[in-house]
Amino acid sequence: MVRPLVQFERVERTFGSVRALAPCDLSVQRGELVSIVGPSGCGKSTLLRLASNLDKPTGGRIRFATDSVGYVFQDPTLMPWRTVRGNAELLGRLAGMSRREARAAAEAALATVGLADFADHLPRQLSGGMRMRVSLARSLVINPEVFLFDEPFGALDEITRGRLNLVLLDLFAQRRFAGLFVTHSVEEAVFLSTRVVVMSARPGRIVAEFEVPFDLPRRLDLRYTPEFAQLAGKVATALEEAS
Repeated sequence: MVRPLVQFERVERTFGSVRALAPCDLSVQRGELVSIVGPSGCGKSTLLRLASNLDKPTGGRIRFATDSVGYVFQDPTLMPWRTVRGNAELLGRLAGMSRREARAAAEAALATVGLADFADHLPRQLSGGMRMRVSLARSLVINPEVFLFDEPFGALDEITRGRLNLVLLDLFAQRRFAGLFVTHSVEEAVFLSTRVVVMSARPGRIVAEFEVPFDLPRRLDLRYTPEFAQLAGKVATALEEAS
């Protein structure tokens, strides 16, 4: 049996008297992109913060079968004084790459996300969508086997969001990493994922899972097909019942 790249085993979290997460079990294999949806405050982002080691579980444990993990959060958190290239190089340098290796990897990653011509720009010269592409490129430099996404496109307009959904799907099709993607959007979850997980209201627990049957690559007009609408409707119904 293939070992999951990331596995949550009865993971729970309390903050003082507030029980944020009930025990949660979830595993993600290589080649799976799993989206997590749930009502506000249900613990979706808490689950990802625990996976990213920014917080510790109160109970249970999280197992990784790799040390190669990339994080992309809603705020790109770019260093304003560094160029796009300099920001993209950062994780490579922290991971022990030489300056030359990190630069080469950064330039390749920027080309992958469509920012090769903006390598010498500063973050303030970029749009919100472009800054998010830099954040994505920064993680790509270390070629992670696991990607954690915490509402990375939530603050973007619909057109930019759709374009970045396609960028992410292209990356997933090429690299087949194991991904966890937190979002408030049922449509985004179904469009991006191989599987959608629904969490309940606090204390958050997993109450439903849906396999997504659509092949890669996917086009944005998939969202207007009856099959997509039917699956999104099932996920939305489960989400409403969980709220």
